[in-house]
Amino acid sequence: MASLRRPGWLRRRGAGADDERSRRRFARRQWARRWVTLRWAIVALVLVLLVGGAVYTVYFSTALDVEGAEVVGARTVSTEQVLDVADVPTGGPLATVDLDAIKRRVGSLAVVRAVEVTRQWPHEVRIEIQEREPVAVVDRGTEFRAVDAEGVVFNSYRRAPRDLPRIETDDPASTEELQEAASVVASLPTEVVGLVDHLELRGVDQIDLSLRDGRLVRWGSAEGSASKAEVIVVLLREKGRVYDVSVPGAPTVSG
Repeated sequence: MASLRRPGWLRRRGAGADDERSRRRFARRQWARRWVTLRWAIVALVLVLLVGGAVYTVYFSTALDVEGAEVVGARTVSTEQVLDVADVPTGGPLATVDLDAIKRRVGSLAVVRAVEVTRQWPHEVRIEIQEREPVAVVDRGTEFRAVDAEGVVFNSYRRAPRDLPRIETDDPASTEELQEAASVVASLPTEVVGLVDHLELRGVDQIDLSLRDGRLVRWGSAEGSASKAEVIVVLLREKGRVYDVSVPGAPTVSG
């Protein structure tokens, strides 16, 4: 049977075409690899430019400079007083403002119980305060001072507010004694607080409540005040002049 082998010149032409196709495939693979590398280089360059631009904008440009501060929660203290004590620096980058320093300065105000300072982009510092709530007042000679539930003395009054019991003591009360007395007032139900004219404070374990109608409640110390408060609500319904809840498990009524 006759051979079907291709002539030599056809074989050489076919081999050349195959070589050309191989070179083209190789060139495409090389370009694909180069493009992957180039693409990642472009992505990295874009990220560097973006990060660098953000850092410059936040820390070095004037686009995000501090222009002022906002005070939230001020009731008895003025906004101007808070801003004066806060001393927020203006004109510099908001990102570099020392928030902790502002918090310490505002927290030094006696009326401030808690404070939170945050950045309010793009141009302000936000100062949110929680004021102390008075539960009683103490006589300081020329003025009355508010006392909160923790015994901290703050605001001043020329005359004692009628809705706050007074804390009376023969000698200047110590911090511990004020804390005990304030704790007693804070434990009282609203209906009992309205009946109290003043607390007679003679020591940490000698606290009496003098009611507006002349009755007297012997409270003792602040220990167990929650239980004593529950007992006195019921005990005051009975007729008497002196109510002793210093031992809440064995209260007495006399007079």
